[in-house]
Amino acid sequence: MTEKPLIFLDPFPRNEAMVYTPDCAEALAGMGDVVAHWGSRAPDDLVEAHLGEMAVLIGQTAMPRERLDRAPNLRAILNVKANWEPNIDYAECHARGIHVLSAAPAMAPAVAEFCVGQAISLLRGLHRSDGLFRNGQESYGIGGNGSAESLYGATVALIGYGNLGRALAPLLRPFGVRLLAHDPWLSNGYLSSEGLAPVGLADALAKSDVIFLLAGVTSDNEGFLDREMLSLIRRDACVILASRAEIVDFDDFLALAAEDAFRAAVDVFPDEPVPANSAWRNTPNVLFSAHLAGGIRASYARIRGMMLDDIGQILKGLPPLRMQKADPQFAAKMRSR
Repeated sequence: MTEKPLIFLDPFPRNEAMVYTPDCAEALAGMGDVVAHWGSRAPDDLVEAHLGEMAVLIGQTAMPRERLDRAPNLRAILNVKANWEPNIDYAECHARGIHVLSAAPAMAPAVAEFCVGQAISLLRGLHRSDGLFRNGQESYGIGGNGSAESLYGATVALIGYGNLGRALAPLLRPFGVRLLAHDPWLSNGYLSSEGLAPVGLADALAKSDVIFLLAGVTSDNEGFLDREMLSLIRRDACVILASRAEIVDFDDFLALAAEDAFRAAVDVFPDEPVPANSAWRNTPNVLFSAHLAGGIRASYARIRGMMLDDIGQILKGLPPLRMQKADPQFAAKMRSR
């Protein structure tokens, strides 16, 4: 009788309700023997006890080269967060034929939907209308729409065209927008083939009605949107920060928004959770949310579906199809948390 492969789950901060529902647990048990740790990252002694037999690792466990040397049967590492963490030797995994995958594509549809909602709220001033009404300061009809703008026919810039940009662009096209894109990792020809107008960063910021900040943070681009670059944004433009807060000079970003230099929505922060006494909470003219864009039930259902499909493929000796594959050079530069 053939020994079943070992599937090791160490998915913190994901919990069982997110990635190990009863139907998912049943499916995984049908593929192999499952060892799972919940509530924290698995302790080193538990990881080491199973390294030799481990075929599939689900989670964010540190896997430097010396650990890979002790995991001769490892075929895949599946990160069920939407990032690449700097605790894996990506080049060595690639050299050994170990698939390293991320669940990032599973989060993109929900984030894209959220971004459209934030943009419309900023353009129409809906985030302010509620407070005005509650305080008896509302104006009706055209009287309350003096600064309102429409997404229809707007010039929209995507700063970063990865999973989020590719999910967002199709939602924007029915509004008849002109789509600009800035992504230094992608060629102009590729962006054009996607129906986007490739532009430099300065033009993307200065010429757009709506700007979506969607880039991941790397060792090359941390803080690249500093005060000088942010000052190029038009006063009536809307800026939605929905990917990684570290790509902007966060304090300057909030300071400019507070001065009404542009309209801003912020869903991500350099430090999370944000301290209760943080001065950020008192910033006026900003639509805040607490990293809500992607983490909904539909996203976790997609993660489970992608994960099960790709584990099934890998254990059959076939390539994964649905999760995002790590490019060693790219993944090693990421500075995700």
